[in-house]
Amino acid sequence: MRSIWNGAISFGLVSIPIKLVNATESHSISFRQIHTEDGGRIRYRKVCELEDREVTSAEIGKGYEDADGSIIPITDEDLAALPIPTAKTIEIVAFVPADRIDPLQMDAAYYLSANGVPAAKPYTLLREALKRSKKVAIAKFALRGKERLGMLRVVDDVIAMHGLLWPDEIRVPEGVAPDSHVTVRDAELDLADALMDTLGEVDISTLHDDYREAVEELIAAKVAGTAPTEQTPAAEAGGGKVIDLMAALENSVRAARSARGEAPGGDEDEGSAVAEVTRLPARGGRAKKSSAPARKSAPAAPKQVGGKKSTSSATSSGAKKKAASAKKTATKTTARKTTAKKTTTQKKTATTKKTTAKRRASA
Repeated sequence: MRSIWNGAISFGLVSIPIKLVNATESHSISFRQIHTEDGGRIRYRKVCELEDREVTSAEIGKGYEDADGSIIPITDEDLAALPIPTAKTIEIVAFVPADRIDPLQMDAAYYLSANGVPAAKPYTLLREALKRSKKVAIAKFALRGKERLGMLRVVDDVIAMHGLLWPDEIRVPEGVAPDSHVTVRDAELDLADALMDTLGEVDISTLHDDYREAVEELIAAKVAGTAPTEQTPAAEAGGGKVIDLMAALENSVRAARSARGEAPGGDEDEGSAVAEVTRLPARGGRAKKSSAPARKSAPAAPKQVGGKKSTSSATSSGAKKKAASAKKTATKTTARKTTAKKTTTQKKTATTKKTTAKRRASA
């Protein structure tokens, strides 16, 4: 890989000659602007406003536009004379835990390559020190005429450097969060947790750019003079459509389980409650189910005739049927209560295990 910058890493009195190599590359497809009538290229020409003529790159310099619109010329010699200690040095200023770095600050990534045999020993020393301390190095460096902030960490057996935005370049997210008050129920959080657990993790190396592949197929088809493969249109966004959040979460869990080849109901795997899609009660307490259905199904008291119970066989038979129906309904209700209680117990157990694991990991 071609180096884009040569310099040295400096921390304390240690200096490590290195080469800077791009660690990432863009695979996005770029297009040229053309004249739609004849396919001719559309190009931009650099023209001097005062002379109204096109100028070459050798005639172009830098200038700063002042508040009044006047231009102040700045030469490369002016910039080279500025006292920037990091012009050819990646100066390490601190070592901090990796979780102290806000991902919002992350910028371009580079690999640092030892420049020459003498650099191998101090390079390896810094690499192993970073590994053992489980910290990252915060550094300042200059690249393409600007002083920048960087973070050094170990990737395999190489020291990598991530460019960082300066703290004052991160905008405060004022006015971005929803301004209306929204209450999220515990049952909705339970289903969201179940959906996250069901989707699980992913090997990022298996992900790829579907859109870029589709564009490449389109270009290849046009070059070959064949009809492009018809693409399945993307689903339209719902916009402001109001949805049943609970139903959407439940359907999402079912779809995720189905995609993983699991049973959609979740009853087959009694040892796991992560994909249970039964509506769950609020954590604050279980609402008591009404026993009215059982009472309604209870047999009516036999009518009194002249101070004696009626011996009508039809009435007795109807009472027996009602009593049997009531007993059957009560049995089903008890079974549902038992199943719901078992599901809640399993979920609490799973949550307790996750919390214990996180505490052990943080310890």
